Amino acid sequence: MSVKLHIKKGDMVFVIAGDGRRQQGKVLAVDPQNQRAIVEGVNMCKKAEKPNAKNPQGGFTEKEAPIHISNLQLLDPKSGKPTRIGRKIGAKGKLVRYAKKSGEEIK
Repeated sequence: MSVKLHIKKGDMVFVIAGDGRRQQGKVLAVDPQNQRAIVEGVNMCKKAEKPNAKNPQGGFTEKEAPIHISNLQLLDPKSGKPTRIGRKIGAKGKLVRYAKKSGEEIK
């Protein structure tokens, strides 16, 4: 069973809770099963890596960890501030997302 999420890959989001609070970034991936998203440059964690062809030295690398969807809000395309999301029928008769603050459609 997949749940319809208000955030998609490529969206600009604002973190509203957790250690990364008040940070913003682009969504790199979304996991609808676990309701989590990976946001560029937010919720960084260190990961130990064995030496390999890509990284012959090995050691620690910094990587983004997933954040729960409920801790993210989409940025309004008009004002750039966090906003809630609504759904309505667009001009072409398809369901589109829109920003509740400005009424602007989200591409």
